[in-house]
Amino acid sequence: MTDTAPDDGSFGDLVVFLDEGVPVPLASAAVNVADLAVTRGDGIFESIGVIDGRFIEFERHLARLAHSAAMLDLPEPDLEAFEAAARRGVAAHRPEPELLVKLLYSRGIEGDDVPSGWIQVLTGPDHSAARREGVRVVTLDRGYRHDIAQTSPWLLQGAKTLSYALNKAALREAARRGAEDVIFVSSDDVVLEGPTANVLVRHGDRFRTPRTDLGILAGTTQAAVFDTLDAMGFAAEEALLSPADLASADGLWLLSSGRLIAPVRELDGRPLPVDAPFTTTLLEKSFGLPT
Repeated sequence: MTDTAPDDGSFGDLVVFLDEGVPVPLASAAVNVADLAVTRGDGIFESIGVIDGRFIEFERHLARLAHSAAMLDLPEPDLEAFEAAARRGVAAHRPEPELLVKLLYSRGIEGDDVPSGWIQVLTGPDHSAARREGVRVVTLDRGYRHDIAQTSPWLLQGAKTLSYALNKAALREAARRGAEDVIFVSSDDVVLEGPTANVLVRHGDRFRTPRTDLGILAGTTQAAVFDTLDAMGFAAEEALLSPADLASADGLWLLSSGRLIAPVRELDGRPLPVDAPFTTTLLEKSFGLPT
């Protein structure tokens, strides 16, 4: 993978700073080392999948960026500027089947009271095997009760912040246990979310996902899949789920902006059923993903 411009004038992976608006190769891009995104992780972001040049759930991602900004008392982001920069970046990137666009918004340099924003356009990894065959997952204790969003709103549960050290640590622990991903469970045994994904559980024709008032991130991919399930005539709802609901599921999926829909084929070392044709149907109907 290269960041330099090929002969056709397009870029590899790149950055567009909102205050400049010009695509810059990723390897040449620089953020001020005093920016609070760097020194404190004091900011927010969104990751948006782009398939064959088509943004997936762009409006929902922009709305969630604004929601996260409000939770962190950040100045209201200029969503039109973010959208324009993202579209400019994708147009400048060399054509790829899948791209990942990240919108990043920081409080800026401490003491300046001027926020900073930029977008990254990255070549998307190949998620076809995870979508087709599924992933191995372990459950990990998140270390707090399920009602923390109500008792301690200053902990910012439900905001998509740049502070991802905990999520990365959880994924490393999953790897140590021979798995690829994690489902967090509260200290009082309520299912929450993954480090970068929402959870979807099937029992018969009933589909459920953990409630957003549990301090989890409202999922853009999950919302799109629920639209599809509703159109297909299935019951889909937010609910309070237990680890036993995961273990007894007729189907379990992780929903995220990168992989989109990945079935869970193994949970805590025990196999789970994978309905590959149904997963393919959801991918096609929800996102127009070619098979």
